[in-house]
Amino acid sequence: MGSTPTSVTQPKLGKLKVGRQMLLQRYQHQPLVCCLAGLYGCQWRRYQQTLTQPGHCCRSKWECGSFALIVLTFCLSLVFLYFWSEAQNDYNDFDWFNFGNLGFWFPWSLVLLILAVFLFTYVAVLLLLAVCLLSEGQRLYLHWCHKIGILVTLILSIVASSVLSDLWGREWMTVLLSFQVTAPYLHIGGVVLITLLSWPIAFHVFRLNMKVSRIAIMLPYMTAIVSLYLAPLGLKSPCIKDSRNLGSAPALIGHRGAPMLAPENTYMSFEMALAAGADGLETDVTISYDGVPFLMHDKNLLRTTDVEDVFPNWTHVSPAMFTWRELQSLNAGSWFFSQDPFRTASSLSSGQRLQAQNQSVCTLRSFLDLAAQHGKLVVFDLYRPPRGHPYRDTWITQTLDVIHNQSSIHSSQVLWLPPELRDFVQELDPELQQITHEQAPVEELQLRRIARLNIHYSSMSETEIRKYAAANISTNLYVVSEPWLYSLAWCSGAHSVATNAVHILKKLQRPLFLMTPDEYRLMWTLTDITSLILIMMIFMFHWWRERVLAISVNNSSELDNGSYRQFRAELNDVWFLSNMNGSEKHELSL
Repeated sequence: MGSTPTSVTQPKLGKLKVGRQMLLQRYQHQPLVCCLAGLYGCQWRRYQQTLTQPGHCCRSKWECGSFALIVLTFCLSLVFLYFWSEAQNDYNDFDWFNFGNLGFWFPWSLVLLILAVFLFTYVAVLLLLAVCLLSEGQRLYLHWCHKIGILVTLILSIVASSVLSDLWGREWMTVLLSFQVTAPYLHIGGVVLITLLSWPIAFHVFRLNMKVSRIAIMLPYMTAIVSLYLAPLGLKSPCIKDSRNLGSAPALIGHRGAPMLAPENTYMSFEMALAAGADGLETDVTISYDGVPFLMHDKNLLRTTDVEDVFPNWTHVSPAMFTWRELQSLNAGSWFFSQDPFRTASSLSSGQRLQAQNQSVCTLRSFLDLAAQHGKLVVFDLYRPPRGHPYRDTWITQTLDVIHNQSSIHSSQVLWLPPELRDFVQELDPELQQITHEQAPVEELQLRRIARLNIHYSSMSETEIRKYAAANISTNLYVVSEPWLYSLAWCSGAHSVATNAVHILKKLQRPLFLMTPDEYRLMWTLTDITSLILIMMIFMFHWWRERVLAISVNNSSELDNGSYRQFRAELNDVWFLSNMNGSEKHELSL
């Protein structure tokens, strides 16, 4: 006679309850998967989560396209972030460039940096969530809000990179230079990333049945591994050398003084630069309408004076068209606090703030006397006055007159940069040190008696610097304010740099990055070997696990033909007993 629900014994009932609990545990809510799926696709409920089938990691082709878009956006946002973070040396120039075009001051460079960090972090988190979901065997479903966010991030990254490349294309040279310092650390980061990716890749490769699909995944992955492992072979950095071959630190020339600590091109700015340890001073010279050489860089006085308040109708007039008396009536320091170009104004003491707020336009004579008093070198650009200026044709002799007859500086302390009438100047004063922007052949420079090159840091080349040094022609790089860039100039053998940050660079005792070739080879070899071992272990683990699962599946099919069917029937009896007991209790209560 067939068994009835009442014939189930108490021990068997206990076993069935345990079995039922074990089965239900397979469908219980997993906190980790719930959190990942919720953040990635806003799927917080258990029934919304679906395990992947071999070769299917997304719910649809649209979702696969969304994942590919995340990867593309991640790469482009990383490029944008790296590009702009390495351009910090020129943030001040970028902000003033925008000031000249827009007419008002705003720290656009800092805003762009914050935006780049935010966009990259957002995309990186989504990519990490996707990889973790794939590692857990879950299908991907990206919420539409994130799809819009990814698309906006992609567009912003492309537009920002394109605009900056057009307006600030020279910064790409800065990025290339930065690789000479950051490449070893980027290599380690890339190897760590490719090692972590081996887990989800191995997970899906061994679940695929088609060899073509396996090759389609493994081929680009193996290509990336080999490229990363061999990338250090192509790195050439002047900072990979024996410390015994490292020359002395480049001399520091205060670019317009110390513009981070005081208003640029003011007497106080040069005093602060000398106090911070500057070896020389750099400035820009213009001739006033009545023949007084004074210090001014811009084509108008709007940025660094209160000309808009004192002479509101002359805001865009050339500084050379003002008389010296008119120039003296302007305040050349208050703008430093209202605009705070380097965000360093708060570091000044109360006495320094008062002094800075009362700075006026500085004369060339005062500048030269200060340098002579401290025995420092000076270098300056000399701007020719516009047409209609009384000293348009005699601006050079007017400047030389200040050097020879009005100031106490010696001619040998002056690095003469203006290219106009250079032969005339050399004949008039052969003790002036001639300096030029032109990277001409050595023979030509020697013929012109050039003692020093003054070139932009983006043209930095260890080979070129050493070639000129062999001919007793030193090299000055401008404007170098970031420690990593100064370290690279130091390793390249530059003799001096013009800088906005004398007080920062003076503290460096050695380059930030310096190691011997043997140390570098050991570092990247150990990194590659460790990564290769870990990747092999991860692939072997997933191969073993899939093999064990395959055996378990075969065994489960046998159970389904016999004992499992009985277990399922008895489990139904448990459910029937539960329902029957509930009904009896309900009748008794009635």
